[in-house]
Amino acid sequence: MKGTVIYEVKDGVALLTVDNPPVNPLSDGVRTGLHDSLIKAEEDDSVVGVVLTGNGRAFIAGADISEFGGNVEGVSLNEVFQKLEHCSKPVVAAINGIALGGGLETALCCNYRIADKNAFVGLPEVNLGLLPGGGGTQRLPRLAGPSEALKMMLTGTHVPAKKALDMGIIDGISEDVVAESIEFVKEKANSSENHPKVRDLNSKMIEARGDDKVLLEAQAMASKGRKGQFAPGQIIKCVEAAINIDDFDEGLKKEGEYFLECLMHPQREAMIHIFFGERAASKISDVPKDTKVMDIKKAGIIGSGTMGGGIAMCFANAGIPVHIIDQDEENLKRGVSVIEKNYDFMVNKGRLSSEQKDAVFGLVSSSLDYKDVADCDIVIEAVYENLELKHEIFKLLDEHVKDGAILASNTSGLDIDSIASVTKRPELVVGTHFFSPANIMRLLEVVRGEQTSDETLATIMAVGKKLKKAAVVSLNAPGFIGNRMLFGYTAQANMLLLEGALPHQIDQALESFGLNMGPFRMMDLVGLDLGWRARKLGGKESPLHAKIGDELCEQDRYGQKSGAGYYNYSEGSRAPNPAPENEVTYEKISTENGFTRRDISDEEIVDRCILALINEGADILSEGVAQRAADIDVVYINGYGFPIWRGGPMHHANAMGLDTVIEKLEKYREITGNDVYKPSEMLVKLAQEGGRLGEAPQKDDRKEKLGFEMSSVANNF
Repeated sequence: MKGTVIYEVKDGVALLTVDNPPVNPLSDGVRTGLHDSLIKAEEDDSVVGVVLTGNGRAFIAGADISEFGGNVEGVSLNEVFQKLEHCSKPVVAAINGIALGGGLETALCCNYRIADKNAFVGLPEVNLGLLPGGGGTQRLPRLAGPSEALKMMLTGTHVPAKKALDMGIIDGISEDVVAESIEFVKEKANSSENHPKVRDLNSKMIEARGDDKVLLEAQAMASKGRKGQFAPGQIIKCVEAAINIDDFDEGLKKEGEYFLECLMHPQREAMIHIFFGERAASKISDVPKDTKVMDIKKAGIIGSGTMGGGIAMCFANAGIPVHIIDQDEENLKRGVSVIEKNYDFMVNKGRLSSEQKDAVFGLVSSSLDYKDVADCDIVIEAVYENLELKHEIFKLLDEHVKDGAILASNTSGLDIDSIASVTKRPELVVGTHFFSPANIMRLLEVVRGEQTSDETLATIMAVGKKLKKAAVVSLNAPGFIGNRMLFGYTAQANMLLLEGALPHQIDQALESFGLNMGPFRMMDLVGLDLGWRARKLGGKESPLHAKIGDELCEQDRYGQKSGAGYYNYSEGSRAPNPAPENEVTYEKISTENGFTRRDISDEEIVDRCILALINEGADILSEGVAQRAADIDVVYINGYGFPIWRGGPMHHANAMGLDTVIEKLEKYREITGNDVYKPSEMLVKLAQEGGRLGEAPQKDDRKEKLGFEMSSVANNF
């Protein structure tokens, strides 16, 4: 069995310490240990009370996710909670650290809760497509009130000890939580025979009864923040039961029924896949675990624009001093001013105090001189996509930045090996592709050059973790992982437009599928003119899929920046409005290129765009550009707005069944004649074997296999 509970008696109090490192989940050994220890404490006449705590930095971090959906062995969690809640002696939860999910539910079954000042609590099951299934939906509303409990459960927020005390979730905060809990339970044992049970606290439930406002607000919150997800609605039903059902055990029964529905729902498997996928992505298959990691004490950023400023905020937010360099003083002032405004916005929203803002913003410095990043441990170049300019910058960095420092490029698709070749330290050069806005978006594509050292890679992955990024390693190949897949997706959206669908129909179909933003809204946001200008500059003809977009650019319709693109935009607004005047252009370009426009179903729109992602993803996997299928899913969910509840494009392919994927690819290849739908060899092989998309092969001699044809990624869009 995994984990144990250490039992000892201190001054007449049974101290139960959960020991299941590193975060003390409720594995089978812990559950059995708790159950047996409570019986032991009850049978010992010398014991007057019980204190439950955790070993190390956690109280109990939650259930053991690896047991979900499988056969649970040993004592069940409900049996443990029953024994805990009805213990004949008073029980105090001494919350020494994190108490999440089943950990907080355990504490809610105790008579009293005292927390360390640095502890925090929460019920984040919604992030895994689940609801709190150990009574959390019934007990938390009784302490915090249904409105606050719903906010906690629907957002998955971690609540610090002080706020938890204000909300009534805990009874006190302590500097020495175990010692004070022992004294506290002794006092309670001597002063009273009746000890409160959360299950009996009904006043807040009765107060909310008949008031639909709480539930309506929760539904609005779920619709906005958890679009398309199943579990939030189940959580709301559970709290509705807590409010309206007098019998607590009947409410628990309802919770159990709704939990089972979540457990059996495909979204649960998808979201747990991503949970484990993000953790697996940080492990690089051929980099030894004991590889030395450099200590990053100071960072430098080259470029003070949107990307440079956002990346600087990432480091400052992590407590790492950062120095920004720009060649233009006005640009630099503007960039630093934007950073300060972002922090001021956070202060105004109550996310930071003025003192915290001053401390964090105080970590940001700036100048015009490369000598001022000489002492940095890492310098990240974040200028626009021009290989010659990046060569020039890296030569300067190699000259000025101390030996042993990492030099990184924020390129979204340029050749890292080419950039590394102009330095005397290619082993210390790496791609760090942040996504915009960098201080908000979680994805970090880490691009591994031919000579990038294990130490450099291990350090960048550690930095990514410190910056709270979902970091994924890609080989140095055109478009890396995300943008290479995006090309096929947007190209098919544009082909659907040529064939007869309209932008709003395509966007609505894909947003209904679950994407945050449809492709035409996205292209308007990024700017239609990027690829168009690159093609004009290079004297290149528009590829078929780009002909309509390029024609719109000829009409000065560049997207949001010009107030018109595939949609029209009101001044000061990003909301897309219909642009019926464009339909003449669509008809003209379609006819000129031999297309008779036709009605296209939403099903075909979704199939063609998502299959393009899946097929390209399989090629990326087979070539070893990505280490594993889940890495691709992590990229698409955290960087491109793919719905987390579908688990990413590769998990979605597995869920569809690879036979079905092959069948659909061949169908659309026949309809369109487009080789983008020629099934990947990996997909065909796996389908024949009855397999699933999983681990990629080890990297091979990728220079010969992949090449690096980078006239410009922008040319393709």
